[in-house]
Amino acid sequence: MCGRFVLTANPELLQQSFNLTSAPSETVPRYNIAPTQAVAVITNEPPRSLSYLKWGLIPSWSKDMTMAAKMINARSETAAEKPSFRTAFRRRRCIIPADGFYEWRQEGKDKIPMFIHLQDRQLFGMAGLWDIWQSADGSEVRTCSILTTSANEFMRRFHERMPVILSPQDYDLWLSPREEPLPILQGLMQPYPTEAFSTYEVSKAVNRAINDTPDLIQPVA
Repeated sequence: MCGRFVLTANPELLQQSFNLTSAPSETVPRYNIAPTQAVAVITNEPPRSLSYLKWGLIPSWSKDMTMAAKMINARSETAAEKPSFRTAFRRRRCIIPADGFYEWRQEGKDKIPMFIHLQDRQLFGMAGLWDIWQSADGSEVRTCSILTTSANEFMRRFHERMPVILSPQDYDLWLSPREEPLPILQGLMQPYPTEAFSTYEVSKAVNRAINDTPDLIQPVA
């Protein structure tokens, strides 16, 4: 799964990495992005730009916002069929940029936070879904969810699931505004190569979502 992640890339790198129409005007480094917070997202609505959506998808047909906290992740194997995600899977796909994410290693009764990143420390894009929910007063709430897949050999040390990380050559297909054939989209939902990852232990301060400082991604001495 993916329950906490990091995005520290500057606007120019974000524009270059995801072929945005312009560099995002307002970005700040985030070291402990948590569910229900606003997250940077590239939706499949043209033009290709960065926007901020609430993390925790609320289906357009939902009567209230209570579902959001339970909908931070969507299983890629069933998203095209589940009522909560199937419309978004066909029509409202997005990419959530990240530098890395956290998982916890079980040691007896203790859980050790680990920062997981690509070995080359490159920015990457997680596959996501988004939707628009209208509140009783008519205002729009835009929300998103991160797709997950079965864990690769590296990630199985921490969890049976991992976020779907897209290859850069697949960004355009995933962000297509058209209803692409489901088998083609589902073909993108594969575990990212095991050899691409690296990890190290970090401070337990990351356990508290209120903490969001650069020292959170520093290795524990």
